[in-house]
Amino acid sequence: MSRGLQLALLLLVPLACLACAAGLQLFAAERSAAQGYVVRLELPPVDRARDLPAISGPQDASRPLVVIDPGHGGFDPGAGAGPIKEKDVALAIALALRERLLAGGGIRVAMTRDEDRFVTLSERPGIARQLGADLFVSIHADSAESDAARGASVYILSEKGSSQTAARFAARENRADTVNGVSLSETSDTVGAILLDLSQREAQAGSAIAGNLFLREIRGQVPLHYETVESASLAVLKAPDIPSILFETGYISNAEDAQYLNSPEGRETIADAAAQAIRVYFARQAGT
Repeated sequence: MSRGLQLALLLLVPLACLACAAGLQLFAAERSAAQGYVVRLELPPVDRARDLPAISGPQDASRPLVVIDPGHGGFDPGAGAGPIKEKDVALAIALALRERLLAGGGIRVAMTRDEDRFVTLSERPGIARQLGADLFVSIHADSAESDAARGASVYILSEKGSSQTAARFAARENRADTVNGVSLSETSDTVGAILLDLSQREAQAGSAIAGNLFLREIRGQVPLHYETVESASLAVLKAPDIPSILFETGYISNAEDAQYLNSPEGRETIADAAAQAIRVYFARQAGT
């Protein structure tokens, strides 16, 4: 064999091996896709903002706006080991609440989701801030290791969580955020910190008022797990300038609560009480 031929073979053999490997990989991928082993998801670009939800109700910006946030959704089912899932319970109650509020008139309503889809924790209060909401209500259903735990609860952001949120806002290099309509980028650090602190205090006070009204209206309608408004450092409540509450409507891990939450009667009762609490809250804020 000539030296030239030997050199040619030395070059061609590795190339042939690479070509075979690529062909086998392509064949395997096509076969896996055909058999359903490959799932492709089209994700939106990172820099593309999510479309804001529509606002229903009076076409009057002076009317109060409540953003209802059904917890979980999509691939995140929340609590519930059986057929009853938190994401479905939360959405059903949220839709019923929207219907009650719109039927009564005078209040604008938006929802972070109105179908079974995933929304991140940071997006939820972010939607409320972008829409300029006057109240943010996140709806959930609880779960516990013991099936004896039952009843509804209301949570607001703890002072510790509130302080952490304020610190994060103040520490941002891009200070383009607005608080109560005032752009922090147009203020000094000192003035911005004062505005943020005042806004946090006002929002916390409003959250406490709304939380107590929810407990007042729901008391006697369904069992209460906690008789008073609880506080926790919950990410979904960390809008610095919007009164926000998290409404745990009951325990899916409890058979009685789960049956009630999954019934039209239970959902209607909870939605009626929540709608009344929201109406009273806005009436008090307006001084009427």
